Amino acid sequence: MAKVSPLAKYKLVFLGDQSVGKTSIITRFMYDKFDTTYQATIGIDFLSKTMYLEDRTVRLQLWDTAGQERFRSLIPSYIRDSSVAVIAYDVASEYKLANPNRQSFMNTSKWVEEVRTERGSDVIIVLVGNKTDLVDKRQVSIEEGDNKAREFGIMFIETSAKAGFNIKPLFRKIAAALPGMETLSSTKQEDMVDVNLKSSGNSSQNSEQQGGGCPC
Repeated sequence: MAKVSPLAKYKLVFLGDQSVGKTSIITRFMYDKFDTTYQATIGIDFLSKTMYLEDRTVRLQLWDTAGQERFRSLIPSYIRDSSVAVIAYDVASEYKLANPNRQSFMNTSKWVEEVRTERGSDVIIVLVGNKTDLVDKRQVSIEEGDNKAREFGIMFIETSAKAGFNIKPLFRKIAAALPGMETLSSTKQEDMVDVNLKSSGNSSQNSEQQGGGCPC
């Protein structure tokens, strides 16, 4: 495979239903903070950040998509030239509903199919179960998430943007899977968190914010 240039750029598109925490995951990674006030993403937001990996530097272009149905028509065009699709769902139910709120998890199948329709197999897909901090409200087990990922042949990890759990490992996992990265002798496996271990967020539209370098 062709050698990756030191300043290789990769487009990551974040997909998933409304309120699953896509923006919060990005905000935690970019700025290491969590916004307790929820504001729905309007349209598409764009940010970028540099990651330093062993002997090379990569630029991650993060595209945060709105989960509301009225913005769905915009999304295929952003998937089309992406290197990575991060499909997030909510492992818990934050609201007192008559029935468990597992819809965001069930809908991940549709998101995977949409990515495959646009990109075929030429894309890295990561299934992310977010909000693991809501332990008492969990509706989707780790095993269910892992089984669905295996069913589609994609990567899987659970996170908590609020607690900062597995956010950096998520992006290291992605970076290690990027084209050309298999030549790395190490991806700092000691920093990877076993997803089987139990654990106790609007930006201006289309505005690029330059994040600091991430020595991950």
